[in-house]
Amino acid sequence: MMDKELKDFLDKKFTEVDNNFSRIDGKIDNLDKKIAQVDEKVDQKTEEVLHQFHIIAEDLGTKIKLVAEGVVNLNEKMDRNLDQLNKNMEQKHQDVLAAIKFSYAELDRRITTLEVYVKELDKRVRHLESH
Repeated sequence: MMDKELKDFLDKKFTEVDNNFSRIDGKIDNLDKKIAQVDEKVDQKTEEVLHQFHIIAEDLGTKIKLVAEGVVNLNEKMDRNLDQLNKNMEQKHQDVLAAIKFSYAELDRRITTLEVYVKELDKRVRHLESH
Protein backbone atom coordinates (compact mmCIF):
# COMPACT_ATOMS: atom_id res chain seq x y z
CA MET A 1 0.00 0.00 0.00
CA MET A 2 2.76 2.19 0.65
CA ASP A 3 3.77 1.83 -2.90
CA LYS A 4 0.34 2.79 -4.14
CA GLU A 5 0.23 5.80 -1.82
CA LEU A 6 3.75 6.76 -2.83
CA LYS A 7 2.87 6.30 -6.48
CA ASP A 8 -0.28 8.43 -6.13
CA PHE A 9 1.62 11.04 -4.18
CA LEU A 10 4.37 11.20 -6.79
CA ASP A 11 1.83 11.25 -9.65
CA LYS A 12 0.07 14.11 -7.95
CA LYS A 13 3.34 16.01 -7.48
CA PHE A 14 4.47 15.34 -11.06
CA THR A 15 1.06 16.53 -12.29
CA GLU A 16 1.47 19.72 -10.24
CA VAL A 17 5.01 20.16 -11.62
CA ASP A 18 3.71 19.58 -15.17
CA ASN A 19 0.96 22.12 -14.58
CA ASN A 20 3.53 24.60 -13.23
CA PHE A 21 5.74 24.04 -16.27
CA SER A 22 2.74 24.53 -18.55
CA ARG A 23 1.95 27.83 -16.84
CA ILE A 24 5.64 28.82 -17.04
CA ASP A 25 5.71 27.83 -20.73
CA GLY A 26 2.60 30.00 -21.27
CA LYS A 27 4.27 32.90 -19.47
CA ILE A 28 7.47 32.36 -21.47
CA ASP A 29 5.44 32.37 -24.71
CA ASN A 30 3.71 35.55 -23.57
CA LEU A 31 7.12 37.03 -22.60
CA ASP A 32 8.53 36.03 -25.99
CA LYS A 33 5.61 37.83 -27.68
CA LYS A 34 6.20 40.94 -25.56
CA ILE A 35 9.94 40.85 -26.31
CA ALA A 36 9.11 40.52 -30.01
CA GLN A 37 6.79 43.54 -29.71
CA VAL A 38 9.48 45.53 -27.92
CA ASP A 39 12.01 44.51 -30.59
CA GLU A 40 9.58 45.63 -33.28
CA LYS A 41 9.01 48.97 -31.53
CA VAL A 42 12.77 49.45 -31.07
CA ASP A 43 13.34 48.68 -34.76
CA GLN A 44 10.56 51.10 -35.71
CA LYS A 45 11.97 53.85 -33.48
CA THR A 46 15.46 53.18 -34.81
CA GLU A 47 14.15 53.64 -38.36
CA GLU A 48 12.38 56.86 -37.34
CA VAL A 49 15.51 58.22 -35.65
CA LEU A 50 17.67 57.30 -38.66
CA HIS A 51 15.17 58.95 -41.00
CA GLN A 52 15.15 62.12 -38.86
CA PHE A 53 18.95 62.03 -38.69
CA HIS A 54 19.19 61.86 -42.48
CA ILE A 55 16.78 64.78 -42.82
CA ILE A 56 18.73 66.84 -40.27
CA ALA A 57 22.07 65.89 -41.83
CA GLU A 58 20.84 66.89 -45.28
CA ASP A 59 19.51 70.20 -43.95
CA LEU A 60 22.77 70.81 -42.11
CA GLY A 61 24.72 70.08 -45.29
CA THR A 62 22.59 72.62 -47.17
CA LYS A 63 23.16 75.23 -44.46
CA ILE A 64 26.91 74.56 -44.46
CA LYS A 65 26.97 75.08 -48.24
CA LEU A 66 25.11 78.38 -47.80
CA VAL A 67 27.59 79.53 -45.16
CA ALA A 68 30.51 78.50 -47.40
CA GLU A 69 29.00 80.47 -50.32
CA GLY A 70 28.55 83.45 -48.00
CA VAL A 71 32.19 83.24 -46.93
CA VAL A 72 33.34 83.09 -50.57
CA ASN A 73 31.15 86.10 -51.44
CA LEU A 74 32.42 88.00 -48.41
CA ASN A 75 36.05 87.24 -49.35
CA GLU A 76 35.42 88.49 -52.90
CA LYS A 77 33.77 91.64 -51.57
CA MET A 78 36.65 92.25 -49.15
CA ASP A 79 39.16 91.74 -51.98
CA ARG A 80 37.30 94.30 -54.11
CA ASN A 81 37.15 96.74 -51.20
CA LEU A 82 40.85 96.27 -50.45
CA ASP A 83 41.71 96.85 -54.10
CA GLN A 84 39.61 100.02 -54.12
CA LEU A 85 41.16 101.14 -50.83
CA ASN A 86 44.66 100.56 -52.21
CA LYS A 87 43.78 102.55 -55.35
CA ASN A 88 42.39 105.37 -53.21
CA MET A 89 45.49 105.35 -50.99
CA GLU A 90 47.77 105.40 -54.04
CA GLN A 91 45.81 108.34 -55.49
CA LYS A 92 46.01 110.23 -52.19
CA HIS A 93 49.72 109.45 -52.01
CA GLN A 94 50.21 110.86 -55.51
CA ASP A 95 48.14 113.93 -54.57
CA VAL A 96 50.28 114.54 -51.47
CA LEU A 97 53.49 114.11 -53.49
CA ALA A 98 52.20 116.57 -56.09
CA ALA A 99 51.28 119.07 -53.37
CA ILE A 100 54.70 118.70 -51.75
CA LYS A 101 56.41 119.09 -55.13
CA PHE A 102 54.36 122.22 -55.83
CA SER A 103 55.14 123.58 -52.34
CA TYR A 104 58.87 122.94 -52.80
CA ALA A 105 58.77 124.59 -56.20
CA GLU A 106 57.00 127.61 -54.72
CA LEU A 107 59.47 127.75 -51.81
CA ASP A 108 62.38 127.40 -54.24
CA ARG A 109 61.01 130.28 -56.30
CA ARG A 110 60.58 132.45 -53.22
CA ILE A 111 64.07 131.61 -51.93
CA THR A 112 65.56 132.31 -55.35
CA THR A 113 63.76 135.66 -55.39
CA LEU A 114 65.08 136.44 -51.92
CA GLU A 115 68.61 135.41 -52.90
CA VAL A 116 68.46 137.71 -55.92
CA TYR A 117 67.11 140.50 -53.74
CA VAL A 118 69.84 139.92 -51.09
CA LYS A 119 72.55 139.95 -53.81
CA GLU A 120 71.21 143.20 -55.15
CA LEU A 121 71.09 144.66 -51.65
CA ASP A 122 74.63 143.42 -51.02
CA LYS A 123 75.74 144.96 -54.30
CA ARG A 124 74.08 148.27 -53.42
CA VAL A 125 75.57 148.26 -49.93
CA ARG A 126 79.05 147.63 -51.36
CA HIS A 127 78.51 150.29 -53.92
CA LEU A 128 77.43 152.73 -51.23
CA GLU A 129 80.33 151.77 -49.03
CA SER A 130 82.80 152.26 -51.78
CA HIS A 131 81.66 155.89 -52.28
